[in-house]
Order: sequence, then structure tokens, then C-alpha cells
Amino acid sequence: MPSDPATRAGAILEIDLAAVTSNWRLLAAKAAPAVCAAVVKANGYGLGAAPVARALMSAGCRRFFVATLDEGIALRAALGENPRIAVFNGPLPGSAPEFVAPHLTPVLNDPGQIEAWTAVAAPGKPSPIVHVDTGLSRLGLSAAEFEDYLDRIAAMGASALISHLACAETPVHPLNAEQRARFVAARQLLPAAEASLAASSGIFLDPEFHFDLVRPGAALYGVNPRPGAANPMRPVVRLAAKIVQVRKIDRGKSVGYGAAHIMDGPGLLATAAIGYADGWPRSLSHRGCGWLAGKRVPLLGRLSMDLATFDVSAVPASEVHPGDMIELIGEHYGVDDLAADAGTIGYEILTALGARHHRVYREPKAE
Repeated sequence: MPSDPATRAGAILEIDLAAVTSNWRLLAAKAAPAVCAAVVKANGYGLGAAPVARALMSAGCRRFFVATLDEGIALRAALGENPRIAVFNGPLPGSAPEFVAPHLTPVLNDPGQIEAWTAVAAPGKPSPIVHVDTGLSRLGLSAAEFEDYLDRIAAMGASALISHLACAETPVHPLNAEQRARFVAARQLLPAAEASLAASSGIFLDPEFHFDLVRPGAALYGVNPRPGAANPMRPVVRLAAKIVQVRKIDRGKSVGYGAAHIMDGPGLLATAAIGYADGWPRSLSHRGCGWLAGKRVPLLGRLSMDLATFDVSAVPASEVHPGDMIELIGEHYGVDDLAADAGTIGYEILTALGARHHRVYREPKAE
């Protein structure tokens, strides 16, 4: 008979859904009386949009945002009719009619999307959200475009007006206040629409940034929304990789591709089943680490596609065996710690976690 999937897997990714719902409740309380939505794009930041969103629905969340039409269709199939699901990228050319049957709310970002939605809009169709750019210069109508299309936007019954902060992780950045002022000016032209400006980090700015709706994403999954300060969010993921082989090595021997690491003394190596094909960044080469038997074990040499070699000399040899697990993300070394060593951000770490991991979901307790 086939073995258990956890037995066959090279790495185990645990996702604590109770921590996700706890984080959502903390953010909802912080933003109250604004409504707290949840951003589950990129397959729930790599952790599984369907199980994450179901857990959040059980906690009381009724508003969800995804990035693409296909993500929206899949989430509607997973969640059923009731929650509101909005698609940040809006209708790409030719796709507007496909929003109607699954009752997905398009975010309209430019005049072309307004024209496309006008062609399919009718009573009973989803009311669109309009995105106005206030300083990120990525998506959204310019101030001039917004005013030019204001009558049409009002006529189509836009349900909400949104924008996105560029520097919310830096509370003292002057662009935050500038963007808020521009957003207020746009809102005054469309007063009946719900207003939404803040995502994860924006929730931790002054309450005047909350408006009617907040849209947290990364903070739900444990990424620190206040870099440089204590993380108020509960950690959500634990990643551990199995040791494939243990070997002794002599002084002067090289480790890994390119002979990029030379041992300065004898040691004990453990090679684990994790690599950049699993979403563990190659930029961790020479800098990353794991934890084994309560001790930090450094990554040696270059990370390869499927394997990583750790110096486990600090761990008694009797405690290092093939099949033992090296913790890569967890209590000792969080998502943001790993991201700092990799020269990136926690968002990229989570969304890159590969499909080869065996996933274990820790469900919230029934209330």
C-alpha cells in the first residue's frame, strides 16, 4: 500500500488557520468601525485561498479580494454565493462578461475597463468598484480621468472607491498624508460610494486612514505590518525539511556547486530535501539557516534546486539522522527573518512556497 503523503514528502508546510482568523480579528478590531475584508490573492499568499477563506468566513469575514478573474471564479466555487468577491485587476480586454455569472465585483482601473463594464452592466449585475490612483502610479484612474468619467461612474452605481498607499510601512513618510488628501478629494465627488484606502500597514496608521473598509493581506498570514517594530500578528506558517543524508567532512573539503564553501575544520553535514524549486530562495546561499534539536544550523554553500546542506556540527551526532526534520520557518526563525536574510520581503517568501511541500492545515477550534 502507498505510504502516508507526509512520509513521502521532503518537506512539511504547516498552516495555522486559527492564527489566520486571530490575525483577522485583531485587524478588524483595530480598524473598527470600518469593515475588515481579507485579501486572498496569489492563492491566499501561497497558503491556499480556499481553506484560508473558509476559515475567515467562519470567523465572520464576508468581503474578499483577489487579483485575477480566474482566482475569483475559483474562490466563488469554494465559498458559494454569499460573500462579496472583488477582483483587483478588473476586466482584461474581452473578459468583462465572465464576471457576471459568478457575480464577481470588478475593480475598474482605467477608462477602457469602465467602457467594457458599461457594455455588460445591467440591473442585477455586480456593482463595480472604482480605483483612483493617488500616488502609487500603478493601477487606477488619474484625477483627471476620474473627473472626466465621474458621471458615468455615478450612473453605473459604483459601490466603492478605493486607492492604495505606497509608503504605509513608513508611518512618517509625507506621501501618506498626500495620498489621503487626494483620496478625500476624490471621495467628495462620489460621496455615496464606500471608501477604502488602507491595506495591512495602513491599518496601523491613524484611524483617519481607515474610512469605511480596510483590505489586509500579508498581515493575515503573519507578515509584520510595522517593520522595525514588534510584530503584532501571530505566526501562521511552519516549514520543516527532512534530512536525506548525514556525512562527516574533513577540513579543506568543498561543499556544494562551484566549491563555493570550503570547510575550515572537520564537521558534520546534513543535506535536506529543500531547494529553490520549493520556493526556498537561492539568495539564502551562504546566509540562510535552519534549526535542529534547538540549535541554529547554518546553510553552507549554494542552495541547489532540490537540496540544501547544513552544518550540524553543533548538534550531537546521535541526534542527527535521515528523516529528522530541520525547521526552516517557525518559532526560531520567522517569515520576516528569512526574508531579511534572503534580501526580500515576507510577501515574496510566502507566495513562492512550492507545491511539493506536504501541507497540513491546523483548523480553528469550533466556537
